[in-house]
Amino acid sequence: MEGGSVRGPDEISVSWRSRVGGYAVYPGRGVARIVELTTQEIAGQRSEFLVLRLVADDSRILIPSGNAERVGLREIVAPAEAKKIWEILGRRTRRRAAHGVTWSRQFRAYQDKVRSGSVFEVAEVLRDLMRLQTRKELSFGEHRLLESARSLIVQELAAVQASEAKEIEREIKAIVN
Repeated sequence: MEGGSVRGPDEISVSWRSRVGGYAVYPGRGVARIVELTTQEIAGQRSEFLVLRLVADDSRILIPSGNAERVGLREIVAPAEAKKIWEILGRRTRRRAAHGVTWSRQFRAYQDKVRSGSVFEVAEVLRDLMRLQTRKELSFGEHRLLESARSLIVQELAAVQASEAKEIEREIKAIVN
């Protein structure tokens, strides 16, 4: 969206049609291949949908093409942005004072970052939880959040770098620890 103008449905579908066969990121679910742009009739009304296949589990997602931006669908990051992800993962952060933030508030902040769709915020959560698990045993919720963040980052970096997920996981473990 340039200059605050609103794009019409035709412009949106043209934009996504050119990306068929490529990858996109569906927030909270991960990297998906854009399989096709199709038209279906629902309740007597014809609507255009993006058909996605999630890389992680091959499940199929249909998104009305006019809602793609609203649900947070975005392109995978460019190689230059992938370098920023690696920088975030390797960045040393100062430990927060134990009295500063309650566990539940921190946990909610991590959840919000993962749901945000920002690969950079997800990378921060991954880094912080991986480092935290070296100091203490993670709660069930923290562990699930760690695995979710790891999966999202690994999928996107593997797609950007055309690498195997296992190799990306090894590199993440090496740089974070």
